[in-house]
Amino acid sequence: MKLSRKDILLMAFCTGLIVANIYYCQPLVILVAKEYGLTESYAGRITYLTQAGYAIGLFLLVPLGDMFERRKQILVITGLAIASLLMAAFSHTFLVLEIACVLIGASSIVPQLILPMAANLSSDESRGHTIGIIMSGLLVGILGSRAISGSIGFLWGWRAMFGIAAGLCFLLLLLMASRFPQSKPTFKGTYRELMSSMFNYIKTQPVLREASLINFLAFATLSAFWTTMVLFLANPPFNFQSLQIGLFGIAGAAGALAAPLVGKLSDGKEPRKNLLIGLLLQLASIAAFYFTGSHLYLFVVGIILIDIGQQAIHVTNQTRIYALIPEARNRLNTVFMSVSFVGASFGSAMGLWLWDKGQWPIYCLGSVLVIAINILIYRLYARKIFNYA
Repeated sequence: MKLSRKDILLMAFCTGLIVANIYYCQPLVILVAKEYGLTESYAGRITYLTQAGYAIGLFLLVPLGDMFERRKQILVITGLAIASLLMAAFSHTFLVLEIACVLIGASSIVPQLILPMAANLSSDESRGHTIGIIMSGLLVGILGSRAISGSIGFLWGWRAMFGIAAGLCFLLLLLMASRFPQSKPTFKGTYRELMSSMFNYIKTQPVLREASLINFLAFATLSAFWTTMVLFLANPPFNFQSLQIGLFGIAGAAGALAAPLVGKLSDGKEPRKNLLIGLLLQLASIAAFYFTGSHLYLFVVGIILIDIGQQAIHVTNQTRIYALIPEARNRLNTVFMSVSFVGASFGSAMGLWLWDKGQWPIYCLGSVLVIAINILIYRLYARKIFNYA
């Protein structure tokens, strides 16, 4: 079966709405802190616990896509996501909410099953473009989730957002059950052999190592921003509420429009050059954030730059690893995305730590250091210093 444009758009739609589950909590941190009587930075733990749960789900569940029929796996895991979201909506202690957030993250890995499915059904010439379109859906989901969450939280409270998300996932479950194609497993061994093979790919595939390491730091940079910006905007001189904070996610959605273009460029002969462009865009974004002061137009410019930069890095790296071993795309994607979201969780924790140390200026300086390390890694791999099998 070959994917039609309608199939690709459907996959992008489902990917965006499911990945949004991971990010609904970010604009709600202020409301959660007020309800449980916590400091804003402590309540912010739910952001990196959700991302840590996502990394756990990626590592333990996504490889099964090479071992079992993907459509059935997608439906079962979406069902678990519905249960986890309802647990968060009805949680009555912060500890229960923390546990629910870990489970929400772990059960929101469906996009990383959809992407390999789409890659397998795409031709070599169109694979990058297909991934780019689906990544646009994913990025719109990530960024739009913040605007939606901030608005819902402001109008009806933070619990309502998790309840609405559970309802959306139920509707998606019905849609995917009726429209998604079935797939044939490519791995015939045991689960232990499946997991062992991933470590062998880490050892033997330098492109996978490079892509994962660069993505780790790029996701850390992005996640540190989206976690810390909530505290930045909620404090003087802005004193914004969750509704206003969430609306800044719309500015980041502009970056999602770059994904199909980046995907096309990644189908070319030298996709790696897009990585440096993405890193430099991230660096420029931090400069805009540092000099924002009370001028929010610079802040909005920074949001657009950081998300376009992230798109350039992520889509390019994902296209590169999918070209390595076609029959092992789920396992390669598992390594790549697990490392990426460990980076995201690290970035959220780092952003909160930097905020406590010196608020916005120290966050900006710490982010510049992370990007500088990433550029150094890019250069070292270009010189093939780390490029051994």
